[in-house]
Amino acid sequence: MEAPSYDSIVNRNEITDAAASAFANPEQIPEKYVRTEEVLDGVVVGEDERYELPVVDMARLLDPELSASEIAKLGDACRNWGFFQLTNHGVDEEVVQRMKDNTVQFFSLPLGSKAKVAVRGNGFEGFGHHYSRASSGKLDWAESMILVTQPPQDRNMEMWPTNPPTFRDALEVYSVEMIDLAMRLLGFMAADLGVEQEALLDAFTGKRQSMAIHYYHPCRHREKVMGITPHTDGLGLTLLLHVDDTPGLQIRKDGRWFPVRPLPGAFVVNVADILDVLTNGAYASVEHRVIPDAERGRTTVVIFQEASVGGLVAPLPGLLEEEGTHARYKSIEIEEYIKGNFNALEQGTRFIESLRI
Repeated sequence: MEAPSYDSIVNRNEITDAAASAFANPEQIPEKYVRTEEVLDGVVVGEDERYELPVVDMARLLDPELSASEIAKLGDACRNWGFFQLTNHGVDEEVVQRMKDNTVQFFSLPLGSKAKVAVRGNGFEGFGHHYSRASSGKLDWAESMILVTQPPQDRNMEMWPTNPPTFRDALEVYSVEMIDLAMRLLGFMAADLGVEQEALLDAFTGKRQSMAIHYYHPCRHREKVMGITPHTDGLGLTLLLHVDDTPGLQIRKDGRWFPVRPLPGAFVVNVADILDVLTNGAYASVEHRVIPDAERGRTTVVIFQEASVGGLVAPLPGLLEEEGTHARYKSIEIEEYIKGNFNALEQGTRFIESLRI
């Protein structure tokens, strides 16, 4: 599939210059990063208010005696929050640690070294400011890199860093582990939805996987900068690994922003827009953002799993078989969906809203 153009991505020299001036002297925030009105848009739930992002335990999902109750918990999380933290996930700890170490080492390199894999032209892979919008001219307070990781024939190896030397191998192994983890989760989601497991798994099998790594520099003027613009994820399923314990992710629910408190060793998993469509709106893809910490940097590794049904982004047929059940979304070819989603992201809108029936 041809990569859609993404005109908001800046060129290599602009990345280096903007980042060097901004992050080296965070007391003097350049105007292109100042987004006070956006940061203050919405009430953030305070630390004194008791709430808990749903936690799903993979060990309980796999336990025949506990699975039914944990599947119900998984389904409730996907319907009402669109997010959950996954514990006891079973991913090889050595694989996870290698990915963490290589990500930290990459972001520790001089900007000139990272710029060797900077975004080129109208592409979207590589190092740069991936979430800025041309319409506002503002940048996120973050360094990011996006790569297509699966299937192997879709990779652009010129954009895969060779420094640190072990980065490519670490990402290769990690990407395969994430496919396995996603498929295990999707099997339990199918059970909750009441569809054939094969139907949901087939929608994700062999489809594109991409990865984003982010480093959010600390900023004492947190009320002025945005780590990542409020958005929903446009693909199927998102798996986020916290490299450290620095908070920053916030989820919008009932009009308020709920900060996520990272659990040690857990993944943060969220429903993305295509899964919202596949489930005919049963699972919710919800808006989220990142606010930098005042004192500590935050590093994350995020995997995005794409999905489609017979080349279409459409509700699963098994969910439409019950009498009186109608599709809530129009069907669209996956290539057209991807292009439409990128264009909507550029304009600060949500593409699947245009698909609602």
